[in-house]
Amino acid sequence: MKVTEPGWTAQAFIQHLIDTQRWQAPNDDVAQRFRAGEVRDDHGREVTPNEELPVGKDIWFYRTPAPETPVPYIIDHIYEDNNILVVNKPPFLATFPRAAHITETVLVRLRRQTGNNELSPAHRLDRLTSGVLLLTKRREVRGAYQMMFADRTPRKIYHAIAPHKPELNITPGTTWRSRLEKTHGELQTRVIPNGEPNAITEIQHIQPLPTTPNQQPLARYTLKPHTGKTHQLRVHMWQAGIPIIGDPVYPTLHPYTDSFDTPLALLAKELYFQDPLTGQSRHFTSPIDVERLIRT
Repeated sequence: MKVTEPGWTAQAFIQHLIDTQRWQAPNDDVAQRFRAGEVRDDHGREVTPNEELPVGKDIWFYRTPAPETPVPYIIDHIYEDNNILVVNKPPFLATFPRAAHITETVLVRLRRQTGNNELSPAHRLDRLTSGVLLLTKRREVRGAYQMMFADRTPRKIYHAIAPHKPELNITPGTTWRSRLEKTHGELQTRVIPNGEPNAITEIQHIQPLPTTPNQQPLARYTLKPHTGKTHQLRVHMWQAGIPIIGDPVYPTLHPYTDSFDTPLALLAKELYFQDPLTGQSRHFTSPIDVERLIRT
């Protein structure tokens, strides 16, 4: 963290940072960090508790994770070679550590399970989204795969369960285009009327699902995103009048809970790409069906 105001001692500065965190570990012992030599400047030098910090100085220390409720799902392995590990990410498990989710993430879980601290996701799936996720196993190859996803060259196919409403005239080939924006700290992505489209989603297939007379008619939608905006598929389905089953954000924002009873019925089903190192065509498929998410 960078010091932005004068007059701080190192211990007071770190105590302030910890006290203002939204998610805190109980009884976080700041003095112990200094005794253990865990507070350092950007040159790697140990910082002492009473040292006055000049404005602009960078201070480094480890955040102590707050207690987290274990996510009751496992990460299934799909494929592995010397460079990559492809897994099926379950719902409720974030891809990277962030905010309240540090240890209950794909990255931390798999590093602990494999003992490989160089594992790194090459792209991201939303915490509530399930499906195919690719990680690199070695630092030397990380950049090539991350750049591939940054350039959006891989092709992704998603499956979603949502209401089936033939009266809306949503058919295979329907393509939604809109402008989406999301502000850091806000949960919902906003639709900007009349803005230049930056989010494009194509429907490839619609499969009605068997239902009883008293059930809401449902269908499995095969979706191909042409762009990768945050919550794009969820927003487009909601905008179209068919919000995805189990979505706690669209159309209505529900308070956050630790309940894992209702997964989001959205699955990153297939991933296609040309391997940036070998040139080989790759195709990975999630081993689960999206219908399983509404039967959990």
